[in-house]
Amino acid sequence: MLRRLKHHLIVFFAVIGPGFITAVVDNDAGGIFTYSQAGARWGYLPLWTLLPITVLLIVTQEMCSRMGAVTGKGLSDLIREEFGLRTTFFMMTLLVVANLTNVMANFAGVASSLEMFHISRYISVPLAAILVWFIIVRSNYRRVERLFLFACSLYVCYIISGFLVKPDWKEAAIFSVRPVLLFEPAYLTMLIGMVGASVAPWMQFFLQAAIVEKGVTANEYSESRIEVIVGCIVMSVIAFFIIVSCAGAIWSVAPRDIQDATDAAYALRPFGSYAYVLFSAGLFNASLFAASILPLSTSYTVCEGLGFESGVNRTFREAPIFYSLFTFLIVVGAGVVLIPGVPLVRMILISQVINGALLPLVLGYMISLVNKRRLMKEWCNTPLYNLVAWTAVVVMSGLTLALVAISVRQLLS
Repeated sequence: MLRRLKHHLIVFFAVIGPGFITAVVDNDAGGIFTYSQAGARWGYLPLWTLLPITVLLIVTQEMCSRMGAVTGKGLSDLIREEFGLRTTFFMMTLLVVANLTNVMANFAGVASSLEMFHISRYISVPLAAILVWFIIVRSNYRRVERLFLFACSLYVCYIISGFLVKPDWKEAAIFSVRPVLLFEPAYLTMLIGMVGASVAPWMQFFLQAAIVEKGVTANEYSESRIEVIVGCIVMSVIAFFIIVSCAGAIWSVAPRDIQDATDAAYALRPFGSYAYVLFSAGLFNASLFAASILPLSTSYTVCEGLGFESGVNRTFREAPIFYSLFTFLIVVGAGVVLIPGVPLVRMILISQVINGALLPLVLGYMISLVNKRRLMKEWCNTPLYNLVAWTAVVVMSGLTLALVAISVRQLLS
């Protein structure tokens, strides 16, 4: 019994990385703003959404990691083989546009987090871009994964900030399990944003590509599955503490809308310099982390889908398209943030529209692929799992389409 447990633990720590990293990085600059806004405007009421969000995230992430482990191929690679190059090219184009705007938003997060300490964005953003490029281009997969796992550990800043604020834990516990629906446009928009932001198209492509590059096979999949589930739970725990921090620091004093995540950090100043600094450090870490992952995910996806060599274990000469696209996204994403007067909020709205339009397609292809016995053999979905998966698709599709409609209205207004 002990020998078997030891074996499972060894395998678990050997495969940890892709699922954990993908789930945690979902709390990027845009995600932190969404959760901060939820706590600042509505207090503890939105906490109940985190349970269904976790379930939806686990369902989609588990299917992707299972496909990667069983087939040894990335999601875009499988879509190209099974559905054709035209479909793949269309999806890759939309994904590049959406991810580029998200990269810009995360470099904006880097700038905002350090401007609170009087460091100009004309210094912080170029240095961050160089650091991100150097980490990926000059490292191998094992080294990059270790750095990403270390970045994941720094999200503990939000947990500590939550305790320093001393929120109403009883209220937080009650509303974590008590659904509250208010038929107010602002509240419904906030709920849709929270749920819709939990499963982004890029996450599915990155997770499956990372599983393949790490070399996880069906033999290790049971431990990899646990890692995916743990990552999804950790993501929701971090979101929980961001919401309660802002509920305790802002909503309990004067409920209001915030303009960006830095507003939330400033609101923590009365609770001591540690709370303020930790929240700001968390924003910087999350923004820099996502600014690394999103271009990497995009490069994986496009190169796999179009048949080019990809992977951080390859050199620039071995995978020129992969590294060139990664470099292009970094340069443009960071460069746009340095242009005065660029409407970054409008860009984020546009990326949400594209993500919302793309997500139902990606989820549909995923479920179709995972049920192909020729590909998955005995690892296909069970009927019960298909029921859960299709329910997740219907819920996510409905919510993201609603988010598209709301975002289009905001863009046109």
